Amino acid sequence: MSAAHVTAERPQSQGAFLLTLLAAILAIVALPFPVAEGGSRVAGSSLLLGALLLVVPMAGWPRIVGLRLLLNAVIATAAFTLLLFFLSAIEGRAGLGFWATLAATALLTVQVMRDLARLTEGRPTPLRRAFSLAVPVVFGLWLLILWECLVRGFGVPPVLLPPPSAIAVTFASSLPTLWADFRQTFLKAVIAGYAMGCGAGFLLALLVDRVPFLKRGLLPVGNLVSALPIVGIAPIMVMWFGFDWPSKAAVVVVMTFFPMLVNTVSGLNAAGAMERDLMRTYAATHTQSLIKLRLPAALPFIFNALKINSTLALIGAIVAEFFGTPIVGMGFRISTEVGRMNIDMVWAEITVAAIAGSLFYGLVAMIERALTFWHPSYRH
Repeated sequence: MSAAHVTAERPQSQGAFLLTLLAAILAIVALPFPVAEGGSRVAGSSLLLGALLLVVPMAGWPRIVGLRLLLNAVIATAAFTLLLFFLSAIEGRAGLGFWATLAATALLTVQVMRDLARLTEGRPTPLRRAFSLAVPVVFGLWLLILWECLVRGFGVPPVLLPPPSAIAVTFASSLPTLWADFRQTFLKAVIAGYAMGCGAGFLLALLVDRVPFLKRGLLPVGNLVSALPIVGIAPIMVMWFGFDWPSKAAVVVVMTFFPMLVNTVSGLNAAGAMERDLMRTYAATHTQSLIKLRLPAALPFIFNALKINSTLALIGAIVAEFFGTPIVGMGFRISTEVGRMNIDMVWAEITVAAIAGSLFYGLVAMIERALTFWHPSYRH
C-alpha cells in the first residue's frame, strides 16, 4: 500500500477532532444570541443555515482526508458567505451570535488548511506543489475575510483601518494612478538601483577576495555604512541627484550594496578545504578555481543577499520619495494621501507595493531554485 493511500485513509487526528468539535460547540452556542445588538437571534435568522452546517464536520465523516477536506471547505465557504451577507445590515453593531459563528467558521477553516498541508505528504510533485500553493492562498483569503468582518462588525472608522472591500474599490477605480506610481518607483528607481547596487557589491566582493587588505579594511567600513538610517541618506541623495528617480535609485544602491558585498565574500569562503586542496593539486588557476568551485559554493549566499535586497530596495525607494519627488511615485502618493486622510488610497498603494515585492522576491527565489537545486536545502 502506497504512502499516499495510507495518508488518504488515515482517520482524522485528535487535534482535528478537537478543532471541529470546538467549531460545532461555538456554532450551537451562537443560536440563542442575537446577530446584532437589539436584533433577532441566530436561530431566527438566515445565518441559522451556516451555524447548522458548522455542526456537520464534528461527525468526522467521510473518513478519507480528501473528501472530508472538500466537505469542510464547502461548509466554511457557505458560512463565510452568509456572514459577509449579514455585514451590511449589522455594521458597527454585531452581536454575540455573529461573533460566535465567525469564530466557529474561522476554526473550521484552520482545519481545512491543516488537511491541505497533510495532503502534501507522499504525493507526486505536481500535486504536492498544488496543495502547497493552496495553503497560503486559503490562509490569505481567511485573513482578508476576518479583517473585513472584524472591522465592519466593530464599526472601526475607515480613517483608522478601512475594510478590504473599500481598499479593493479604491484599487479598481485608481488603476491609472497606481500604474503611474508603480512605474516611477519600481520600474525606474527600484530596478535600476537594485541592479547597480547588487552588481557593484558582487564585483567588489571578487576584488576583496583577491586583495587581503581590503577584506580587513573595507568590510568594517561596509558594516558601518549599512547601518546608516534611510532618513539621513535620502535628503542627501536628493540634493546630489535631483528630485526625480535617480536620487531614489541612489538610495537603493546604498541599501543593497553592502548586503551583497558581505554575503558574497562569505560565500566565496564557503568552499571546503578539501575541495580547495584538490583544485591546487590539479594546478588550477585562481580564475579556474573561482569559476569551477568557489562561485558555485557561494551561490546560496549570493541569492540570500538578492532576496534580502529585493525587499530592501522597494522599502528604500518608497521612503526616499518622502523627501522630495515629482508629483508621482508610491512614496509621494502615500505621504500625500495620508495628509488628505484618504486612507483607502494609502492602503491601495501598500497593496501594490506588497504585490510587487512578493513577485520580485518570488522571481529571485525561482531563479535560485533553478541554479542551486543541488543544495541540501532543496533535497527531500
